[in-house]
Amino acid sequence: MTDDADLTRPIGDAPALPPVPTGSTRTGAAPSGRARRERPEERPMGAVLGLTALNALLPGTAFLATGRRRIGAALLVVTLLLLGAGIWLATAGRRSAVRLAVDSDGLVWLVAGIVVLALAWIAVIVTGYRSLLPRHSSRPRHLLGGLLVAALVAAVAYPAYRIGTVAVAQRGLLDGVFAEDRESATVVDTPDPFGDQERVNVLLLGGDGGEGREGVRTDTVIVASIETATGETTLLSLPRNLEDLPFPASSPLAAIYPEGFESGNESESLLNAVYRNGPADHPDVLGPTDDPGADFLKLGVGEALGLPIDYFVLVNLDGFSRLVDALGGITVNVNYFVPINGEPTLGILPDGYIAPGPDQLMNGETALHFARGRFGLTDYDRMARQRCTIDAIIDAADPITLLEQYQDLAATTQDIVSTDIPRSALDDFVDLAFLVKDAEVRSVVFDTSLIDPAYPDYGRMRQIVQETLTGTTASTAPPPAPGTSASGEVPDGSPPAPVEGAPPAADVADACAFDPAQAQAALEAGEPPTRRG
Repeated sequence: MTDDADLTRPIGDAPALPPVPTGSTRTGAAPSGRARRERPEERPMGAVLGLTALNALLPGTAFLATGRRRIGAALLVVTLLLLGAGIWLATAGRRSAVRLAVDSDGLVWLVAGIVVLALAWIAVIVTGYRSLLPRHSSRPRHLLGGLLVAALVAAVAYPAYRIGTVAVAQRGLLDGVFAEDRESATVVDTPDPFGDQERVNVLLLGGDGGEGREGVRTDTVIVASIETATGETTLLSLPRNLEDLPFPASSPLAAIYPEGFESGNESESLLNAVYRNGPADHPDVLGPTDDPGADFLKLGVGEALGLPIDYFVLVNLDGFSRLVDALGGITVNVNYFVPINGEPTLGILPDGYIAPGPDQLMNGETALHFARGRFGLTDYDRMARQRCTIDAIIDAADPITLLEQYQDLAATTQDIVSTDIPRSALDDFVDLAFLVKDAEVRSVVFDTSLIDPAYPDYGRMRQIVQETLTGTTASTAPPPAPGTSASGEVPDGSPPAPVEGAPPAADVADACAFDPAQAQAALEAGEPPTRRG
């Protein structure tokens, strides 16, 4: 049976429904359990854009703002770890960073890592923005947010692309200059190239090859003798017109040239002609090698100085101007008129001169004239300017320029630089470079104050080298100033007599400074004659 009263009870008199559970029995208490996430509709667009930008700088912050704490915290920790690793590489870990830069296989992994990191970073930016965006946003808001996300993605992708291209160019440079299949008659590739050597001796050659020139003449010959424990470096510069270059008795060249190097007439028998004429006159005499001219010079210069030459580096001036232009030019000081072109042996006057003046910005063509000019000057003047040119190139190679122009620089370097330094020695050279950077660099120039290039006393030269490297000094007579008769030829054309004494080992820091008195005297004397009259 049913109750008639219940059947006819008004609807409005029904009992109230039980309350919705709130997770707490106390009135007004906050919800318990998982924290309540902020609804996207409640966040203004300005906050969305600000958090999106912050999330690009510190990946994970957008997820923390939307309540996804685990993924947000994980991304933030990874970001801080990567940031810490980057700071370490830029400071205490610079040596490891440079070692990576000379490791061809390591560069492949670096490129792969950059790609993965960039894609992950972009994904975090996009997904973070989507989690912050209100579900029912207007089209203008979507457009504004999309523009910001696109800009942030580009800000991540472009640097990653540039760094990747630099890494690829660096790997190409390593493969081109430090080829693993390179053969040398004077280098044996071993796992521990330096071993227990107290010094490493590197022959630095400046090749004066180029358009209109037959072969390569090494007008710049410098030996960098580096102490492996301290990085202290002594630069030993030899004149290009040095004659009768000797060779070690253990070398087959000693039997061929018992009285020193000779190749026809006197001008073809000078030091700067050995690289070209030696292999041309006696091909394959040293066995398999990719650069016989460099091996000739390593053996001869090593015997002349009493030092074993470990490696060589040749920089050919053919292409030098492209290197300078890729750097945006170089800045040098000019203390006297430097000739542009001209041929002293034929009496052909220069086309013009580079005038004296401080801090002159030179493009590649002008810098090449500055490094090559010799008319009316001496080989020693030119040698000094070439050292200044190298210093200026180092100064111009700031990190931003290198990053922007690295592909061009790497391609140019492959064209103008060759060496027999094996890849196995690159790590050791990295360690040595960090020592050299903070160590003393001295220079000894074997000019006519020390030797007569036409009749060199090689025994005396070896003695000078040993006195310099061991720190003993028998005389402190200063070297002659550039352009003076003591470092060039006397009026009748005969070389001045050499001055007996110890090596004038000098710090190279002041050699390229501007000398106002010398520059003013040159300007007052006026520009020398030119072909134009």
